[in-house]
Amino acid sequence: MLIPRQTTPALSVPTLHHGTFDTSIDAAENFTLIVFYRGLHCPICMKYLLELARLVPEFEKRGVKVIAISSDTKERTEQMTEKLNAPELRMGYGLSLDVARQWGMYISTSRGLTSIGIEEPALFSEPAVFILRPDTTLYYGAVQTMPFARPNFTDLLGAIDFALAKDYPARGEYTGSV
Repeated sequence: MLIPRQTTPALSVPTLHHGTFDTSIDAAENFTLIVFYRGLHCPICMKYLLELARLVPEFEKRGVKVIAISSDTKERTEQMTEKLNAPELRMGYGLSLDVARQWGMYISTSRGLTSIGIEEPALFSEPAVFILRPDTTLYYGAVQTMPFARPNFTDLLGAIDFALAKDYPARGEYTGSV
């Protein structure tokens, strides 16, 4: 389990049009928003990433870098990017499932074709959203077992505004006995 205010596991993935994304050298002014999505096969991911892409300029105004990452291949990520038609959204691919596990994500097995007629990979990670401080410590995390009911990006913008205005610390950091 990742702990707020603690350093997150190393994360480095290639992106389609923005070079390598590496949390150890790619810090934002205030935060980095990492959106892990299931992949090309997921129709809910498409809708979710469209909303994220629409809000990238709002995140950037707040000093937040944004990236969407999946365990999909480069080819599948290119197909997703074509469908999204959102060149401003940095798209990472080839996430190792071992790294996904280090980040606390759940792994699913293929059920074949999805409702949109695209084959699920044999194994893939379920969605997660993390916000990191520039020093790669965890500020916010949401990990899911299913593709439904994901964190709302407009709500996250409001939370970032509050955190920046009030210098609000990451919560959930206590690891002692209870």
